[in-house]
Amino acid sequence: MSVGSFSESKRNGGMLTIQPSTAHLQAMAEFAKQVPKAAAAAQRRAINKTLNWLRTHTSRAVARQERIAVGAVRQRLRSYPVTGSAMRGKLWFGINPLEASRTGRPRQSGTGVSVAGRRYRGAFHKRVYGANADIWIRTASKHFSAGDYPDSRVTARRGGSSGWIAENDSRFPLAKAKVSLEDVRPHFETWVRRADERLLEVLKQEFNYELHKYLKGGGRV
Repeated sequence: MSVGSFSESKRNGGMLTIQPSTAHLQAMAEFAKQVPKAAAAAQRRAINKTLNWLRTHTSRAVARQERIAVGAVRQRLRSYPVTGSAMRGKLWFGINPLEASRTGRPRQSGTGVSVAGRRYRGAFHKRVYGANADIWIRTASKHFSAGDYPDSRVTARRGGSSGWIAENDSRFPLAKAKVSLEDVRPHFETWVRRADERLLEVLKQEFNYELHKYLKGGGRV
């Protein structure tokens, strides 16, 4: 018979007795045996959920700050969830300059190209190298500014797709418009602290889930 908590009414008051039932005691005993396994499962889920949370909120924050499409930021984030017994998840964030053409939808006009609130005077949107069109400017143009074309270097046409390329046998060197992501670096510690707070919150939820699962008789991790 499973008794558990009960109450008694008397002439001058009532008595409430709180105690676990026989079924609950048995469940707790079984849970105690499975604590290491249940705790490991809870930690894995908590870390992986926190990684997804961090990836979502980081990409949104960077997109707002740098005026970049969220999809482009997410391509710079790579999650490494928990696998096996190593209780450690990682989120890699690539902060090399991002091609301006990926920050939004480029619009060509007679005076240049605009995209995501930025304007590149004297530039043109065209497929010069590779399969996709980018925003380029001739380095001899009076509108060329190194600040709008970071991480640029002169390379041969057969070289890498980033930086400068030489068009028509180096007579008209071009530079590709990019957006620097260096300004997001100071926020790393802030995101780590927020993620740590979030992890603690999710850990509590996952441990409670494991406990309630056993109390309800579903004693499997």
